[in-house]
Amino acid sequence: MPRYDYDLIAIGAGAGGFVSAKLAAGLGKKVALIEKSLLGGECTNRGCVPSKALIKAAAVAHQVKHLRDYGLDAGDVNLSAKNVMQYVRGAVKKVYDSHPAAAFEKLGITVLFGEPKFIDSHRVSLGDTILSADKFMIATGSSAFIPLIEGLASAPYLSNENLFDLESLPPSLIILGAGPIGMEMASALNHLGVAITVVEMSDRIMVREDEELARLLAEKLTADGITFLMGTKAVRVSRKDGGIILTVEDAQKMRRDIGAASILVAVGRKPNVEGLDLDKAGVAWTPKGITTDGFLRTTAPNIIACGDVVGPYQFSHMTEYQAVTAVRNAFLPFRKKVNYDTVVWCTFTDPEFAHAGLTEHEARERHGDAISVYRYEYKNTDRGRTDLAEFGRAKFICDRRGRLLGAHILGERAGELIHEAQLLRHLNLSFTKIAPMIHVYPTFTDVVRQPAKLLYVDRLRNNPVLKLLAKVLGKKK
Repeated sequence: MPRYDYDLIAIGAGAGGFVSAKLAAGLGKKVALIEKSLLGGECTNRGCVPSKALIKAAAVAHQVKHLRDYGLDAGDVNLSAKNVMQYVRGAVKKVYDSHPAAAFEKLGITVLFGEPKFIDSHRVSLGDTILSADKFMIATGSSAFIPLIEGLASAPYLSNENLFDLESLPPSLIILGAGPIGMEMASALNHLGVAITVVEMSDRIMVREDEELARLLAEKLTADGITFLMGTKAVRVSRKDGGIILTVEDAQKMRRDIGAASILVAVGRKPNVEGLDLDKAGVAWTPKGITTDGFLRTTAPNIIACGDVVGPYQFSHMTEYQAVTAVRNAFLPFRKKVNYDTVVWCTFTDPEFAHAGLTEHEARERHGDAISVYRYEYKNTDRGRTDLAEFGRAKFICDRRGRLLGAHILGERAGELIHEAQLLRHLNLSFTKIAPMIHVYPTFTDVVRQPAKLLYVDRLRNNPVLKLLAKVLGKKK
C-alpha cells in the first residue's frame, strides 16, 4: 500500500496549479489538483483574460473614433459600449472552456473542488474527506487589497473581482491607485467613454517603472483626457444621489470632494493564505506572502509554493516559471534556484509599457556611471509613420561590456518588441549582437535595432586598436 494518497497535491487551479500538476503528472507522479472556485484562477476569470479583452475593445473603439486620421470616413458613427462587457465575458468563457476538468483527468490528474485545510504537513481536509500527499504545492494566488478608508466598505466599490461582472460601464469612475491594474483600466475605460479620475498617493504613476518613461506615459494619458490627482490621499468615501463622493487630501493637508458614478480600488494585491491553516502544516507567511527559500520550499520541507502567494512578482508568466522550477526541485535530483535577474513584464496601457531588468535609477545605484543609455523615438521609425504610431520611446541601459542591464519600451507593440532584448539578457550576450542581424522592413523593431547600432558604433569608436590604426592611417595621408 502506498504511504500517501498522492505524490503531489496542488492547491489552487490557476497558472501555478495547472503547470505544477501537468509537470508532475508528466514525471509519472500521482497528482491531485484542488480548486475552491473556478479553474483558471484569477488570471482567466478576473484578471489577465478579461482585462485584455476589454483593452482590445477599447483599442478598436479608439481607432473607430479616429478613422478620418487614416483617410477614412464612415459617416456619423454612433459608437456605443453598452455591450462591451458581454464581449469580455464571452472571451473569458472561451479561455475557460479550453481547459476543462476532463482535460486534466485525461492526463491522470484528479480534479477536486472545495476549500482544503491543512491538518499537518502531509494531510488536508476537504469537507469530510482527508487527503494525504508526499508533497504539496500551494498556488492560491492573490486578491485585491482593500485599504481601510472611511466609508469604503459600505460603498458599492469595484475591484478586479467584480468589475467584469458589470452589465454596463459607468459614465464616470474614480480609480484608486496608479499601478499596473489602475493604469490599464484607466487607459481602456477612457477610450470607451468613461470619464476617469486617478487618485494616487505617490508623486508619479507606476513607481516600479523607469521614471523617464513613466512620466512620458502620464503626459500621454493626461492628453487623452484622464485626470490625475498625484500626491493625494483618499480619506473618506460616501454615497450621494446614486454615485460616489470621495474626499481627498493633498500634500498640504488640504481636503476637497470629488464625485463619480463609481470607484475602482486598484492599490495592490494581498496573498491568499486565509483559511488554509498553514500554521498546522508548519508553513510560515507574512503579509507579503508565504516564506520560501531559493528553491521555493516553504518552512515545511515537503511543501512548495509559487505565484502571487509567494511573490515577489505577480505575473502569470512568473508563476509558470516558479512552478516549473519548484516541481523540478521537488522530484528531480538536481536542484535549481530561482533566478529573477531576467524578469520581464508589460503593462498593457495605450501605448504598451514593457520592462526588462533594471531601470536607469536602479542601474546607476548599482553600477554608478559605468553604464551607457541609448534611446530611440518611435517617431523616427518608418512603421511608426505609416501606422500613425509615432508616440513612444525605447530605452536601453548597458554595462561596460555592452550587456543589457535593462530595457524599457513605451510604444506600439512594446510587449512583443521587448523579447528581442530579453533574449540577449537571457543568453548574457552583448546588445551589439542585434546590430548586424537582418530585420524585416518596415517594422517597429527599429526601436531595438537602431540603439544596438549606436552602441556598436560607440564600441568601434572607443576600440584602442582601431584608434591606433586610425592615427597611423591619418599620418600616412
